[in-house]
Amino acid sequence: MTLAELYRRAVEVGMDQDPRGRAEAEADLAAAAKEHEGLSEADREFFDRERLENPYADTRILHGDPATELRAVMVAVDVEGDEILLADRLRERGRPVDAVVAHHPRGHALAQLPEVMRIQAGIHAGLGVPVGQAEGILGPRLREVSERIQPVNHQRTVDAARLLDVPLVCVHTPADNCVATFLTRLFEREAPRTLGDVLDLLHAIPEYQAARRDQAGPVIVAGDKKARAGKIFVDMTGGTEGAKEMYQKFAQATEVSTIVGMHLSKEHVEEAKKHHLNVVLAGHIASDNLGLNLLLDAALEPGIQVLEAGGFRRVDRRGGG
Repeated sequence: MTLAELYRRAVEVGMDQDPRGRAEAEADLAAAAKEHEGLSEADREFFDRERLENPYADTRILHGDPATELRAVMVAVDVEGDEILLADRLRERGRPVDAVVAHHPRGHALAQLPEVMRIQAGIHAGLGVPVGQAEGILGPRLREVSERIQPVNHQRTVDAARLLDVPLVCVHTPADNCVATFLTRLFEREAPRTLGDVLDLLHAIPEYQAARRDQAGPVIVAGDKKARAGKIFVDMTGGTEGAKEMYQKFAQATEVSTIVGMHLSKEHVEEAKKHHLNVVLAGHIASDNLGLNLLLDAALEPGIQVLEAGGFRRVDRRGGG
């Protein structure tokens, strides 16, 4: 298996698991193609052509030959220069590390993170919020995140990978799509009656069990264990936190009673409480672990060694575990 094959498979899995449905992901590709066709020759030089085949701007090969054969990959939730140095040091000591797979985006994939947030409007429309309202509410939050990311030194980690010639790829939204769809189907199948039941379901998942042992397990931050769960919205994809103003629309235009998320700011939680929504925080890193594991199960060929780093722990479900 090559680096390019892993990357392309990850994108395909992400599209298959997209909470909006694969058709919406394909519509994003069509829109990118139309945009590209309308550009001048001068502007086409700066167009990210990966958008023509990959609808997730936060998922890219950041360094390395796409034809690199993979025997062993280091997988990490977060990759900085430390992880790149670690990969190089392991290679010096004779342990094969053919590529580093990061979850959180770096380089130009990080710079484009706000674009991925547009997915949220489609997800919210699927819950019953009018799409025009969903997009209108999201707009200011997109600008806020863009302004926050714009001054970041995006290429720092990529430069370390380039100088040490460590192939580097990041897979963000495809993994987040996997965990969002996995938990949505779990809750639909098991129909938990209370928030306590929601916690019990999360506690049965190995990644959340590991988080509990590390004192970072799922927690109820709005509501209590006896509160009725009602309709559950799993809020775990779309780049980062959306607009807190959306909670009013959830209360007005949807049947959502409970939000299960990776992480929410205090402001978001308080806004949810204002509109009588329950909130369960499953845990950021634990949820990223679950999404990455599900993605690797689907995209990584058996036999390729996985080295755990940067907050990642491998749980392989391909054998039925």
